[in-house]
Amino acid sequence: MKRSVLLMFVSIVFFSFKGDKKAFQLFDIQGKEMRYSKVLEAAGEADIILFGEQHDNPIDHWLEQELSKDLYSAKKENLILSAEMFESDDQITLNEYLSGAVSEKTLKDESKLWTNFPTDYKPLLDFAKKNKLKFIAANIPRRYASMVYSRGLEKLDSIDKDAARWIAPLPVLYDSTLTCYRDIFTQAKGHGGQNLPKSQAVKDATMAYFILKNFVEGKTVLHFNGSYHSDHHQGIEWYLKQSNPNLKIYTISSTEQEETEDLDKENLGLADCIICTPTSMSKSYRP
Repeated sequence: MKRSVLLMFVSIVFFSFKGDKKAFQLFDIQGKEMRYSKVLEAAGEADIILFGEQHDNPIDHWLEQELSKDLYSAKKENLILSAEMFESDDQITLNEYLSGAVSEKTLKDESKLWTNFPTDYKPLLDFAKKNKLKFIAANIPRRYASMVYSRGLEKLDSIDKDAARWIAPLPVLYDSTLTCYRDIFTQAKGHGGQNLPKSQAVKDATMAYFILKNFVEGKTVLHFNGSYHSDHHQGIEWYLKQSNPNLKIYTISSTEQEETEDLDKENLGLADCIICTPTSMSKSYRP
């Protein structure tokens, strides 16, 4: 009888461990498992951190909040937050919300907030508000990105001079040989010509511009963006390095796989840290 009970206990333990499911796994650029403590250490030594998320991934949003809190514990007022999810011409309204001058309702009414703002980005903004941190609205106003897609980068030369302050200085550099832009062109099968990747590039250039405009030696900027804006150390990082090649930049990317024990070959090299979550992970919102 005792032997039967023991065998039953061993079986339960075996199948319990076999059935363990990790919500995520962190890997380094070469695909080796890494601990969050190592990510925090490396991020703390960087001038700029580019956190590349999957916009609808709840693990990514949770880790963004955790990294913000932990970096703040170490750096206090020397931490600056920044995001793709806020457009540069909404910076004044954003500042007024952070200072308490306007309500959340006013922010929602007068800014171009993303669908998942309440669940995924408001916590970051409110963290900055609580701790009196600067928060950069870094992205190009979408009307200008759309203008580039439909008419090319040259069309930006015709916009009002006052409006031009919300965009990276003109003319915007563009390198069609960069993998990030070449892939967009290839995947679209030439639809939209080079204007499609150019509309992506002007976003990257503008985010890099506003990050640098607010960066001060001795401070750290933690910037949140879709992973494709900084994967393979291109996109935003490429533009940052054009202006200042000596910047210490740490990148984080996010990917989803059927199995997360090992990083798939095609995901190697995405970033200094790669967050891998199962494809079955629930989504924070539905577009």
